[in-house]
Amino acid sequence: MYPGDFYYTKDHEWVQLKGDETVVGITDFAQQQMGDVVFVQLPEVGARLEAHQSIGAIESVKAVSDVFSPLAGEVTAVNQDLADNPELINQDPHGRGWIMRLKPADPKAVKGLMSAAEYEKQLEGSEKQT
Repeated sequence: MYPGDFYYTKDHEWVQLKGDETVVGITDFAQQQMGDVVFVQLPEVGARLEAHQSIGAIESVKAVSDVFSPLAGEVTAVNQDLADNPELINQDPHGRGWIMRLKPADPKAVKGLMSAAEYEKQLEGSEKQT
């Protein structure tokens, strides 16, 4: 269910390596928990972020949730399609619903994130608690 070539955070963001950049979005689990997405606040291109820094927010019919940068680095692009079509996050969270591209300050830091198998194992634990 979760792409094996992505990396994941405990805050339910995903990271995909694309050359010397990464693509960042939220996981299918996160979008399911949020419900229908109605607005996405995107970070500014050129912004320098620290790991775990808020990059913006996603508003759904249920709540507004912060999205956090999984890595330190510079925002090189944002998904402008989300301005007119925020529902892309619900429809294709691991594809067309991406949020930003980030050039990591330390490309090796991505290895400190969870694999798909580790993320799925974390989800199993959280589902048992609810």
